[in-house]
Amino acid sequence: MCFGVRDAIELALQQAAAGPLTVLGDLVHNETVLAELRSRGVRIAQQAAAVETQTVMITAHGASEKVKERVRERGLNVMEATCPLVRVAHRAVTSLARAGYHPVIIGKRGHVEVRGLTEDLEDFDVVLSEADVFELRGRDLEWRRKRRNRSRRCARWQG
Repeated sequence: MCFGVRDAIELALQQAAAGPLTVLGDLVHNETVLAELRSRGVRIAQQAAAVETQTVMITAHGASEKVKERVRERGLNVMEATCPLVRVAHRAVTSLARAGYHPVIIGKRGHVEVRGLTEDLEDFDVVLSEADVFELRGRDLEWRRKRRNRSRRCARWQG
């Protein structure tokens, strides 16, 4: 289990001991852990409209600003448990989109982390395989490679 999820579980348990808490979405992709959280009073809702507690926790997977705003519009308190690494990804995607880059997210469309990264964007693509990249049409793609611990690709759309 990654440190972000571990920390989110710990925060949820602490908050649930202090007062009613609903986690917006599954805190972890593990039904045994979710059952343990429920047994300790943590409620889980998949949609903001289904929340019945005053305090709502965002999972380690993160959420879009639109989702958090829907929670706040209901007068509820938002407790952030987004993994620090996920927050870095959110800031990077937002910054790149504002700078004119077209975000291409590598992941599974519809997965909670991908939704969190993309729901605030007007235009983006999600790819899961190399074949998906080659299916991107209507844009010139300029590839640049950078080396760190492993090779990474950064794409900027021209045009």
